[in-house]
Amino acid sequence: MAQTFDLVVLGAGPAGYVAAIRAAQLGMSVVCIDNNVDKSGKAALGGTCLNVGCIPSKALLESSEHFARCKVELKEHGITTGETRMDVPAMIDRKDKIVHGLATGVGTLFAKNKVVSMLGTGRLAGGLRVEVTSVGGGSGETIEGKHILIATGSSPRDIDAVPTDGKVIVDSTGALDFEAVPEKLVVIGAGVIGLELGSVWRRLGSNVVLLEAMETFLPGADEQIAELAFKEMTRQGLDIRLGARVLSAKAGKGGVKVSYESGAGKQDVEVSKLVVAVGRKPNTQGLDAGNVGLLLDERGYIHVDEYCRTNLPNIFAVGDVVRGPMLAHKASEEGVMVVERIAGQESRVNYDTIPWVIYTAPEIAWAGKTERQLRSQAREYKVGVFPLSANGRARAMGHTVGLTKILVDRRSDRILGVHIMAPMASELIAEAVLAMEFGASAEDLQRTVHAHPSLAETTHEAALAADGRPLNYHG
Repeated sequence: MAQTFDLVVLGAGPAGYVAAIRAAQLGMSVVCIDNNVDKSGKAALGGTCLNVGCIPSKALLESSEHFARCKVELKEHGITTGETRMDVPAMIDRKDKIVHGLATGVGTLFAKNKVVSMLGTGRLAGGLRVEVTSVGGGSGETIEGKHILIATGSSPRDIDAVPTDGKVIVDSTGALDFEAVPEKLVVIGAGVIGLELGSVWRRLGSNVVLLEAMETFLPGADEQIAELAFKEMTRQGLDIRLGARVLSAKAGKGGVKVSYESGAGKQDVEVSKLVVAVGRKPNTQGLDAGNVGLLLDERGYIHVDEYCRTNLPNIFAVGDVVRGPMLAHKASEEGVMVVERIAGQESRVNYDTIPWVIYTAPEIAWAGKTERQLRSQAREYKVGVFPLSANGRARAMGHTVGLTKILVDRRSDRILGVHIMAPMASELIAEAVLAMEFGASAEDLQRTVHAHPSLAETTHEAALAADGRPLNYHG
């Protein structure tokens, strides 16, 4: 007889494992099925984000920034060091230890919350049944649930003209495990993933070229910040080529020959390594959606309503397999919403206040509307901008490139969007998200006391600037 659970979760990434834990807290019996394994072949919970995405990339970014400070910035502080060298295997080992520790922590949380963890691949078998095949293709079993939550995440999107080989032509996962700094590196894609990975290896000494097919740099970000970011990334040594469509890549003994086409015609570039970072695709291929009638769109995403309900009764889908941004925190909140609604609570996700972050140096973060979006809606708004160069803490840190920008409804004074380019922008944006979540006005931020000196003061000053009265800047 098949095991039966209140909730069957497919996937143990930020959406799946958080949902499983919250469901257990609400008194449900829960099983979470995941097929990810680490380098040693053992179960590795946490999904893409923890194992080969958000966490390892941030570990490498941190290491590379320390290296860059030692090479360039410490002299300005009066600190003299000897020759600075990078031990890449040690850096990768540190990254792996961080990942392993956090993945083990998810398993501990499962045990403490009495969530059953199964290593295998789950396939919808009709009704509320799931067929689980063990990793390696061994015999499986069928389990049943009163509810099913699909949180199978995403995987790197490939390019037909550029097949990866796992050695010199790799995807974003492979770029986290280079054994040495490539002499010359091409990254296909200048989006979030491409910029972060490119930044790591550029700071460590690689000659990095980013080939972006789009003519616009960071089209989802605020235009003013995108323009400033392009200048700063270029100043740091990233060679960003827009409107560059890659035609082919051929691996040879000396590396890779990449052919691409741009406004200047067809061009070739020879590099040591090639990274394909053109986005991600939903992991819905193995669900057997067609046979059970699960509705997918033309790009393979599962169709859901505002509460993440699919077209099949008691089957939900969240995270990277559904509409919306592929962000770990968005996925987690959707998972929590689903299980709380199953439990009878009136939970929901406010998609208007989900923060975005690019972990370059300086970081770029935003929440809410951009000017482009407000103009398209013919909405009247005010703009407040405060540059980091006028902020005391930024000057003391020696990091003055960037700004904080606030967009405010002209009639109601309500904050519509906040855009930040600054050190630790990922932390600074939290104040903006909280303010918008509570429907705050620009005046609310103007009257909120911010510590001095702090980077957070740029938010206060930008709010003042929206009414033409910043206290520490006259641009």
